[in-house]
Amino acid sequence: MKVLIACEESQRVCIAFRKRGHEAYSCDIQECSGGHPEWHVQGDVIRLINGNCRFTTADLILHEIDSKWDLLIAHPPCTYLSNAGNRYLNTDVYGEKATERYRMRETALEFFIKFCEADCDRICVENPVGYASHYRKADQIIQPYYFAKSADDIENYHVKTTCLWLKNLPLLEYPDKLPKPEAHHTRPNGNKVYFVESISCQKQRSKTFPGIAEAMAEQWGNSVSPISPICRQFSLLD
Repeated sequence: MKVLIACEESQRVCIAFRKRGHEAYSCDIQECSGGHPEWHVQGDVIRLINGNCRFTTADLILHEIDSKWDLLIAHPPCTYLSNAGNRYLNTDVYGEKATERYRMRETALEFFIKFCEADCDRICVENPVGYASHYRKADQIIQPYYFAKSADDIENYHVKTTCLWLKNLPLLEYPDKLPKPEAHHTRPNGNKVYFVESISCQKQRSKTFPGIAEAMAEQWGNSVSPISPICRQFSLLD
């Protein structure tokens, strides 16, 4: 399968598909942190989502896709879509900053919809609970701990509500899920905090949890019959 993972610098989903023999590429405006620049496109992903395109990976190899992608998985930024930022929409308190945030939220939703409506037969778009539901209701809501192997699997045993908008893809299956992890602490406003300090920063929390990435690659990579476009490679160093 030819797979495009949009808005992914961590390469966790990309690597999971590559491990299973699929030709997957990550794309983000940031440099990749997954250690595989040969699988990463740094730049605007919108020009790639419909296939029939040329792109250069970070190792300076030029690739050409002569048809649609077999599968598109997108993780558009949630800064202005997540419900977590709704408190900043109060114009009485934040004035013009709140008005600007309303504008940015609409721009973010337009970006989100471009992935949902891309010219690809199989699509997954991921985002937290929030404004994206104004487009349409998510097809599935999952948690990282659904895919943890045990309570000691600290890399996956977390709470982070994740919504999936799917096109021609089955719902992700998971074993009998573990009990919900205990909150690490409760903030003065009553909100429970489930993330340990090591993954508390926004960039770390935005990364796809390994268990979810593996489930996507294993279930969608094995159950979906490929519609393989032709992909040619050209070295820019030749």
